Amino acid sequence: MQHPERRLLISVDMERYSRRSNLQQYEAQRHFRELLHEAANAVGLDRVAWMTQQAGDGELAIVPREVSESRVIGKFIPELNRRLRSHNSSLLPAARIRLRVAVHQGLVHLDGANGFPGNAVVYVCRLCDADPVKKALAAFPDAGVALVVSTEIFRDVVTEYPEEMRPERFVRIEVAHPDKEFREYAWLCVVDEDLSGAGIRAVSPTADDSPGQAAERSTEAEEARAPNRSTDHGGIRTGEIRVNGQNAIGQGATAIGSVGRDANFGTGRGDPR
Repeated sequence: MQHPERRLLISVDMERYSRRSNLQQYEAQRHFRELLHEAANAVGLDRVAWMTQQAGDGELAIVPREVSESRVIGKFIPELNRRLRSHNSSLLPAARIRLRVAVHQGLVHLDGANGFPGNAVVYVCRLCDADPVKKALAAFPDAGVALVVSTEIFRDVVTEYPEEMRPERFVRIEVAHPDKEFREYAWLCVVDEDLSGAGIRAVSPTADDSPGQAAERSTEAEEARAPNRSTDHGGIRTGEIRVNGQNAIGQGATAIGSVGRDANFGTGRGDPR
């Protein structure tokens, strides 16, 4: 097993893919790949160098280290949206290709036997499959891309390059998958659309916060909740007490027996169901 590498991760899913006929799915897959490659080439990105894990309705991409995060979000995503809008303009709604795109960064194993192991992969796939993202794309029938980014990406990339990424168009949302014990904050936009009247429930720490301040508060809130997450890598936590193997660490803790834990290494797309 090689050491994991910190990479930019992109998860992409097509809207309403399973409702298409066999022939429509075939055509959608072909156009999906063509549009991604064309958009990347147009902004100077070589998708041939990206490590990808394909699914019928989308893909997971691991971006090379040398690729600029701001170029991916500020150039590639808008170009992809532009090309999707143009492609869809002459098609019936059932044949259109509209995408949910999630962006995150984190450690990932590049030598997995059946995909890319890593919690960052699970995280970005959870963001892409979030209900608020699906609702946001559905609210704008002519849109091409609904983009959701993690708090870290919003804070470190989006707010740092406002002339390209328009952070004021993003809203902070809660992404919840209760059946998978996943609840996190993220930032959502529909490219070239105004979400303010779309009925998307935005979550803001403070109404007067700037986007950067809100992102910082979001990170602090997530770190504060971390001790109660059953998926914490340091073991099982309850309040201030952390159980790691046979040790209980924390104020008022006592030693207890070892605690077993099942391990999930994911499906083909990093989604451990």
